[in-house]
Amino acid sequence: MDWMKIGSAILLGMLLILLFPQARHMLKHSPDAQPGDWRAFILPLLAVGGFVALLMWLV
Repeated sequence: MDWMKIGSAILLGMLLILLFPQARHMLKHSPDAQPGDWRAFILPLLAVGGFVALLMWLV
């Protein structure tokens, strides 16, 4: 087995172990979403999806 793959797997596992408690803390202490906040999430997502679809259609 390649040592580079083993090393990257170990680093990825350590990264997940170290970041999981911080992510759980952020989710617990974040404010609840308001109904207008979803529009700010969905509109850029649709814009990027539309742009990618346009690029695919042009090719």
